[in-house]
Amino acid sequence: MGRLSGAGRGLKPTTAFCTVDEDFTAYGVLNHRHTPEIEQNLTHAAGEPVQVLFTPHLAPMNRGILATCYGRPAASTMSTATLLDALHTAYDAEPFVVVIDGSPSTKATLGSNAVHVTARYDERTGTVMALAALDNLTKGASGGALQSANIALGLDESLGLPNVGVAP
Repeated sequence: MGRLSGAGRGLKPTTAFCTVDEDFTAYGVLNHRHTPEIEQNLTHAAGEPVQVLFTPHLAPMNRGILATCYGRPAASTMSTATLLDALHTAYDAEPFVVVIDGSPSTKATLGSNAVHVTARYDERTGTVMALAALDNLTKGASGGALQSANIALGLDESLGLPNVGVAP
């Protein structure tokens, strides 16, 4: 019986591969359990809390998460270019974060400890959309544990962790 990426460890009738094969569904709509974690780590420049809308999707795949998050910016002047510039400033020196212009792909991160991110600003709705793709088996708890151990031991944080996926 196959497993689904992002569905947790326990087998449930709603997450068995034969139930979800050839299906693609949203879950945690409007109240996903990870939304508070996301919001607690974000603040506007003025220190105000940030609200995000995070809705993950369940896909019949063994590994990989594609997250799409929406929020309202505090700044009155916003553009996709300023968002991408901010992502590059924040992450270009990080070994496992790749800022891309196009849409992130789970296949591009397969087998790596990398996360591919991008963002867009929708002028019509005044909304920021952030997207991220990662291999949740490598970039999950195991990759995080090894990365943290490397840092704790004074080693290069990327030691033993792949940052390039197995497929383009």
